[in-house]
Amino acid sequence: MDNQKVRVRYAPSPTGFLHIGNAQSALFNYLFARHFNGTMVLRIEDTDQKRNVPHGEDSQIANLHWLGIDWDEGPDKPNPKYAPYHQTERLPLYHKYIKQLLDKGLAYKDYTSETELRQMREAQRQNGEPPHYDGRWYNRSQADQRAAEAQGLKPSVRLHLPSHHVYAWDDIVKKKVSFKSDNMGGDFVIEKSNGMPTYNFAVVIDDYLMAITHVLRGDDHIANTPKQIAVYEALGITPPRFGHITLIYNPKTGKKLSKRDKKTLQFISQYKAQGYLSEAIFNFIAFLGWSPVGEKELYSKAELIKAYDPNRMSRSPAFFDQHKLDWMNAQYIKNSSVVSLTNRVFDLVQEGESESAKRLQQLQRPDLKRLISQVTQIYQREVYKLTDIMDQVYFFATIEQQAFDYGLFSQFSTDAVNAILKQFRTEVLKVSPADPIDYNGLIKAVQIDTGFSGRDLYFPLNVAFAGQTNVPQIGNVLKLYSRKTIINLLDQALAQIN
Repeated sequence: MDNQKVRVRYAPSPTGFLHIGNAQSALFNYLFARHFNGTMVLRIEDTDQKRNVPHGEDSQIANLHWLGIDWDEGPDKPNPKYAPYHQTERLPLYHKYIKQLLDKGLAYKDYTSETELRQMREAQRQNGEPPHYDGRWYNRSQADQRAAEAQGLKPSVRLHLPSHHVYAWDDIVKKKVSFKSDNMGGDFVIEKSNGMPTYNFAVVIDDYLMAITHVLRGDDHIANTPKQIAVYEALGITPPRFGHITLIYNPKTGKKLSKRDKKTLQFISQYKAQGYLSEAIFNFIAFLGWSPVGEKELYSKAELIKAYDPNRMSRSPAFFDQHKLDWMNAQYIKNSSVVSLTNRVFDLVQEGESESAKRLQQLQRPDLKRLISQVTQIYQREVYKLTDIMDQVYFFATIEQQAFDYGLFSQFSTDAVNAILKQFRTEVLKVSPADPIDYNGLIKAVQIDTGFSGRDLYFPLNVAFAGQTNVPQIGNVLKLYSRKTIINLLDQALAQIN
């Protein structure tokens, strides 16, 4: 493969937000371009005006950047040789090639009305035939066309498919693939009656004029590829290399991941809001349809670019393993600095895209960032997502309003719990209000005075100050509270015991 000539593209439609399946395609194009020192192109396929959503393009771009995917050419980085990068700005280019095919007799105008098309499909259904266009306007006379236009009918343009022809290609992922022209639904529309090109025509012209060498996209596009090859052949153009990436499946249903599957987060923005790290998502998606040599599972972006090999792309379904993603995200959190995690959590709170973030916003605490940092130091090795840290921050920030399960004290003798908590209270009051409290030293003093240690000492303290028996670093948890809060929690616990 000539490294200097590789040009790939990711071409989203601004009809929605960045779905994990789209992110998979973008990521493999990115790895392909970077591994082979090629060019990554971002192109916006926006001809379906009715389905475009406000800010859909901005959202796609923002989430690609968050994920760690950049590009060399696009609307924001135009190369005059290949611009523009919005299909709606390229309409004259498509019309030029439509005319070329019409002039050669390889395409023709079709005046079939929507009513006639419905009747055609219904008749085929009743006859047990697969739906197809029957070619009724192929080779029709100029007089017939003028008569149709006199009735106010606006034609679409169809590409004529030769009979008994095979469209075949050597797929980067699937290897040898072929389709027979007789099984492709008949001559297909390349320009709609409103003058807009169809996807399967516009994408060919764009890829040709932008010198795209390799097309990596989802397996759901495989039925589009023979139609696109038909356009390439009609224009006498050599097509790029195609590769169809395995789709992502839900392991519980065994079916393709669907936007109707509410139990799985669908969009990259949702993963960001829920506190998944972009590096973890990048790493996780890279394993959906590809595998490196060896058993290593955690890769930096640079390591993935170096290790990427298109020959190791999988033809088997890629199953979305939520437990694997959570584990991977936890590893990235453990390996991050407290400063980095604190800044990420604080940014998510300010954006307010999750319920956890909105609750912290409502606290309106000027010391929120410091509190996030303190809680992160305690819980960094215990959590799967950044929202878990947010939830702990909210818990400790509202500790005196939390409902504790004091029934947990029943695991220990009442006299022992009483002795520990009363002694702890005494030790706190010994320290001057002007002085900071060394809580680990204070716990050591309680141990000496009461004779209790280990589980017998720490579990009662955990229940009194956090409402649960297992709390990491109770000495650091106590630093989250004011002296007044600590006395209040002790008095509340002692009242419950007695």
